[in-house]
Amino acid sequence: MASHKHAPLAVRRSLMLSLWNVMALLLVVGVIVLIAYGADVSTEPLTALDIAPLSLDPANLPIYAVRTMLRMLAAIVFSLIFTFIYATIAARSRRAEMVMIPILDILQSVPILGFLTFTVTFFLNLFPGRVLGAELASVFAIFTSQAWNMTFSMYQSMRSQPRDLEEVSSSFHLSGWQRFWRLDVPFSMPGLVWNAMMSMSGGWFFVVASEAITVGDTTVTLPGIGSYVALAIKQQDITAIGYAIAAMLAVIIIYDQFLFRPLVAWADKFRFETTSSGPGPRSWMLDLLRRAKVIRVLTAPVGWFMRLIWNIRFPSLPMMKPAGIQAKPSVVVDRLWVSLIFLGALFAAYVSFNYLRGTIGLNDVGTAVVDGFITLLRVVVLIILATLIWVPIGVWIGLRPKLAERVQPLAQFLAAFPANLAFPVFVVVIVRFGLNADVWLSPLMILGTQWYILFNVIAGASAFPGDLKEAARSFHIKGWRWWFKVVLPGVFPYYVTGGITASGGSWNASIVAEVASWGTTQLSTPGLGSYIANATTAGDFPRVVLGIIVMCGFVTLFNRLFWRPLYELGERRLRVN
Repeated sequence: MASHKHAPLAVRRSLMLSLWNVMALLLVVGVIVLIAYGADVSTEPLTALDIAPLSLDPANLPIYAVRTMLRMLAAIVFSLIFTFIYATIAARSRRAEMVMIPILDILQSVPILGFLTFTVTFFLNLFPGRVLGAELASVFAIFTSQAWNMTFSMYQSMRSQPRDLEEVSSSFHLSGWQRFWRLDVPFSMPGLVWNAMMSMSGGWFFVVASEAITVGDTTVTLPGIGSYVALAIKQQDITAIGYAIAAMLAVIIIYDQFLFRPLVAWADKFRFETTSSGPGPRSWMLDLLRRAKVIRVLTAPVGWFMRLIWNIRFPSLPMMKPAGIQAKPSVVVDRLWVSLIFLGALFAAYVSFNYLRGTIGLNDVGTAVVDGFITLLRVVVLIILATLIWVPIGVWIGLRPKLAERVQPLAQFLAAFPANLAFPVFVVVIVRFGLNADVWLSPLMILGTQWYILFNVIAGASAFPGDLKEAARSFHIKGWRWWFKVVLPGVFPYYVTGGITASGGSWNASIVAEVASWGTTQLSTPGLGSYIANATTAGDFPRVVLGIIVMCGFVTLFNRLFWRPLYELGERRLRVN
């Protein structure tokens, strides 16, 4: 009788396991089909784009959404590879850091669309007459909007690793390669996943420009949600814009459920804490992958190969050792390295001077610098306001895993919503109510970048060690003391990463935010962004170059004089030992 009672239960379990296997197999087949489709359309000739021109018919949006999803996924993969290499070198080599971090500051301050000027021709010539060249140019443009934030996140995590973990890795005699996979990547993973989500969301801002590529008199329009939005704006079709927003929301939900929520739940096991914490984030997709036997069978060879790679003992380079176990630096080598950097900077200044000489005078330089200070004032005020608003909200969300799961897709959608779609609304409101454009155009600069602060603070609060929370409760630390003595120091390194990226993004956005238009109505406010935008419209390339040089200078100095000391503060005094 007992066996008969348990038979239905066993049958149900068997059916459930079979269902998990079928669903997992369908997902694997779907991924393979998507990759095959992307490879197929990328190898088509460019003339295929003219045969099937872009249409605002909403029936085409699903296939456009798939094309955009594949581009953004490719960009995030390249960004991850770049992050692993660049952040590791910068964090492990003091001399490389002296050059690489300022370069990263400059790269995130260079206007994203400026990269297209130099890269489109290269990629189109790399694969002449093929869609693949245009696809790579589009992916690269999206990559430049994603990589810097992820790199800063991993760099910050590696620089703030607890010293006891470094000592354990040294006591086990791990090579630099083994340490990277066993300590650096796991410790960085919680923050890196959240910043990858933010980077994916931030990429939507530039999808519109990256999917409509212009080279001289030739325009290549790639099918996608971004090019669909651009065509809808051009034809002033509000209904089509609504369809595009709905498709964008669907894509964000798909990414959230099938990629990022499983990653957040998986990365939760890498949180550094010495006591048991509350229930972590859950993901039905991750549960499916763990329960399906077919996934274990398919991934077993991959897992075996990856473990084989991770355990290889490559010799550690002296320059790549952690700061705590490096030998005493050579003063002579340091001086030679600084001299080399100085000579490189002088050469770059000489090339720039020769290019600008004869067309740019001191008055132009003075105008650009004054406009730079105006934009700097806007950036500082906006970062302060965003900090006061989003840090408390981010902490409140991050300390509640269940709430973070619910807020995650909403925050992704708000971050992914192209801020340039809101520009016409601001223009109409400013004109309708006679508002001061110098003040009310400023929020447009941070409309799309403020989410970097929110996402990073949520990541920091989510990764906050449970033992510290238990200690705070045991000592009855509450109120303002709890904020300033417990939580804010814990999320501070993550906030600095978000603040740097939001600051650099605000400088970048000033080019389109300080000159906004809708139809024949155009509003402009003084600033370095409007200086570059007006010079671009006039085709005055020397002044465009001057504006970009001044912007890079402001961003670099601001980061070195303000954000860099905050980084060092987080490493010295706010580090979990």
